[in-house]
Amino acid sequence: MIPSLRKYYNDNFTAEKYAAFVQSMAAAAGEAPAFKVAETPVFVPAALTRQLIDTSEAIIDVITQPDFKASSEASFPPGMKVPGENEHAHFVIIDFAVCQNAAGVLQPQLIELQGFPSLYAFQELMAKEFKRHFQVPDTVNNYFNGYDDSSYLALLKEIIVGPYQPEEVVLLEVKPHEQKTRIDFYYTQKVLGIPLICITDLEQRGNQLYYKDTLIKRIYNRVIFDDLERQSAALPAHVSLFQDFEVEWITHPNWFYRISKYTLPFIHSEFAPESWFLNAKELPADLENYVLKPLFSFAGQGVVIDVTPSDIAGITDPENWILQRKVQYAPAIVTPDGPAYCEIRMMYLWKDGAPRPLLVHNLARISKSKMIGVTKDKTHTWVGGTCAYFEQ
Repeated sequence: MIPSLRKYYNDNFTAEKYAAFVQSMAAAAGEAPAFKVAETPVFVPAALTRQLIDTSEAIIDVITQPDFKASSEASFPPGMKVPGENEHAHFVIIDFAVCQNAAGVLQPQLIELQGFPSLYAFQELMAKEFKRHFQVPDTVNNYFNGYDDSSYLALLKEIIVGPYQPEEVVLLEVKPHEQKTRIDFYYTQKVLGIPLICITDLEQRGNQLYYKDTLIKRIYNRVIFDDLERQSAALPAHVSLFQDFEVEWITHPNWFYRISKYTLPFIHSEFAPESWFLNAKELPADLENYVLKPLFSFAGQGVVIDVTPSDIAGITDPENWILQRKVQYAPAIVTPDGPAYCEIRMMYLWKDGAPRPLLVHNLARISKSKMIGVTKDKTHTWVGGTCAYFEQ
């Protein structure tokens, strides 16, 4: 999106450099990414950078309101609230589509947000290796608020490990070695020194949790609880996490629901498409210009892009769905085999006791198909997960 950097990058790209780039990440993490990593990062111009930051901060204003907890009580699916909730999420991620306004100028449009960790460790590795293999200039930066590789990892360690010994903190997931994002788990384990375990590895003793006879004092939670419920019957015997354990959650599972698609109707900005709960008002006449999203899903599951009246008629729980005005992605990324669309994820970390989270890093996804995601685009090149470098 910065024309001079885009041209330089494309002109100097080689398949050999890309192969070495992917191999370097595999060497650092112990395994190559199980998802497609794009052949290029995204270069974000200053004006778009400022809009992304300002809109993200306005969204943070919404979730830091004193009444946010009270107003988000209805965000939970039945039976999914976990005891021991803390005062705020430790991770906030905000996703934007890169679009164009009527004058053809690039601008962001809010897609989604979550109070849940993304690939916080892997993105540091990816951005570092892009710089090393493709000579990304110092005029752009993947970090915000003065952070660099060293200080960012130190902050991540402070939030996840805190005052405990690394062996007293576990990264918890369901079948972690089968997840597409497992490279992030492995790299997190490497840079923080914490064990990576499956929920079936937990041992309960009273109201405490153990792993290999070590008392667990913190859980770096990567479990999506409604997904856990769907898989629960097929898993080996395991501890129910819907109990009030003597353990700290980083971040507590409840924030996955509180800061989610449920929050979208409460955000009002020129860079946030109109959204409302399906049961809140009459359907728009131009239904084809809206996207239908289930509140309780992840990774794009259940989203209906081309909405029809029959889609609406088949829904029995409209309070658990939202309509969001459809955005038109801009073909903003010039690649050797045609233009591509992109999304940019703004990644926040929130220290205990801090009044609000801090923007520190990012993630980006590039696509040439209608629905962006690293599991799509099976036959395309210059698509997949990546990171952005911002002109600041």
